Amino acid sequence: MQNRWLRGVITIVLVVLFVSTLMDLLNTPSNAAKQAPYSSLVTSMNNRQISTATVDPATHEVTWSAHGKQYQTAYALGYTNDLSNQLDSHGVQVTIMKPSSSGVWVSILGDLLPIALVAGFLFFFFRQSQGGNRMMSFGRSQARLQPDTQGTVTFADVAGVDEEKQELEEIVDFLKNPKRYLEMGARIPKGVLLFGPPGTGKTLLARAVAGEAGVPFYTESGSGFVEMFVGVGASRVRDLFEQAKKSAPCIVFIDELDAVGRMRGAGYGGGNDEREQTLNQLLVEMDGFGINEGIIVMAATNRPDVLDPALLRPGRFDRQIVVHRPDQEGRIQILQVHTKNKPLADDVDLAVIAKRTPGFTGADLANLANEAALLAARERQKRIAMHNFEEAAERVMAGPQKKSRVLTEFEKRVVAFHEGGHTLVGMLVAHGDPIHKVTIIPRGMAMGYTMPVPEEDRYLITKEQILDKVAMSLGGRAAEAIVFGEISTGASDDLEKSTRMVRQMITEFGMSEELGPMTYGSRQDQVFLGRDLMRARNYSEEVASKIDHAIRHIVMQQYERARNLLVQHRTALNQIAMGLIDKETLSSEELRTIIQATT
Repeated sequence: MQNRWLRGVITIVLVVLFVSTLMDLLNTPSNAAKQAPYSSLVTSMNNRQISTATVDPATHEVTWSAHGKQYQTAYALGYTNDLSNQLDSHGVQVTIMKPSSSGVWVSILGDLLPIALVAGFLFFFFRQSQGGNRMMSFGRSQARLQPDTQGTVTFADVAGVDEEKQELEEIVDFLKNPKRYLEMGARIPKGVLLFGPPGTGKTLLARAVAGEAGVPFYTESGSGFVEMFVGVGASRVRDLFEQAKKSAPCIVFIDELDAVGRMRGAGYGGGNDEREQTLNQLLVEMDGFGINEGIIVMAATNRPDVLDPALLRPGRFDRQIVVHRPDQEGRIQILQVHTKNKPLADDVDLAVIAKRTPGFTGADLANLANEAALLAARERQKRIAMHNFEEAAERVMAGPQKKSRVLTEFEKRVVAFHEGGHTLVGMLVAHGDPIHKVTIIPRGMAMGYTMPVPEEDRYLITKEQILDKVAMSLGGRAAEAIVFGEISTGASDDLEKSTRMVRQMITEFGMSEELGPMTYGSRQDQVFLGRDLMRARNYSEEVASKIDHAIRHIVMQQYERARNLLVQHRTALNQIAMGLIDKETLSSEELRTIIQATT
């Protein structure tokens, strides 16, 4: 930090001196003395045309004026006194400058100073460019060596990924005690690929490996290799591994590997594409003719499906670790880490918060804890209460409340019956998740919402459970049609979700009796241009028509099912809607009371 400050000060001083010198040169008067031969001086002196003259014994030059112009003439050594006497005898006002021993050096320095300033300015400018923007060193790797003094992250700071930590602890142990593994003939993996949904802690795990291993740790982003200049990426890869060889054993971490590791031949650039050349060089460095013993390459991505197969083969990324979303116990551990230094009230139960946040990643839970702290500080509380966490969870899932959004009485009734339809159908179907709360307070883009909370994490889902979800999703539209005799635009998102779930049932999960246990087409969430652009649809137009017919049949079947449930329990629907109009929000206990009183 001190060296950077010193370089900045020197740069500023040089710039100021350079500008001031340049201004002096620009401000030099246009009528500066012109060089004239000695004969002109003698002629002008004899004709008594010289008015004033200045003699400089140090430079042996005389500056004289005639006809309103300045002239400068050099004279012979030792002729200062004679020249002065001649000028004086011809009526010239003579000024003799005081001789100085340093005059010559001052003159030389005055001539060299502008050149030195320009050279120094350019030198520091290019040094700064190389250090910051690397304007003059495109081929140099931009990887950063993480210093030991930086805020160290260890495995104790990573929670909810116990199996993933166990896999990485083996690599850390090898770096610390390689002899134990070499004696057994074992070879440590050359590469470790971490992949999973965004926010699950892949980069945090890599930082923890650096903190635990105690070896040099180089970090680089996949996009840092790719430039618009041909060959720059490959050069940076070579330079990165050259640096790593000097520090072996060490770890090289590449974040967002898909930026450089996408499948070759997947675009329109052809084999000479700069990104593909960079990938080729990375493949060679990891397992080619060169030997990179002691270098372990770690990488993270959330798109493993687009990576080149050559990158994933054994010998390059030998070990591939899937970092899943944490389960309920993992969410508790993550919340404990992120609330460790936060003052919590006595009513805060992290187990309850973890249960109400299924599907949350580590990043989501960190944001949840921070939002709760912000809400508590905004309310001038000394400790974070449970209601702060509940409000923070809803903010993360649906966005902040929009209490300023004023609804008309008719709109409020429509939203109340719409959300009441979702809630009632969700509570009546056999496989519905318990409803935690329902509200008609606008939040984010939603005019109201129903919050179901599963009792436990699920990794499989049955056909009946999907159908119950579809029926609940369509309960809002059915309630509007029953109560008002017309429908609104408020169910657009519900229709999209229900149609998508049914389409997945038929085309991906093979749950259609008519179409059988088969899959149709590629998965919609893994479309990749180079791999799917030329892929023909693997079913005929006749089958496509059957798929559309089956989707419509199932959706309409579940819509009628939801409608029949609401008609049979119309009293409960009215009670829920009136409660929402009156209180705006109903809890799970209030909903159970209404259901028990009306059934």
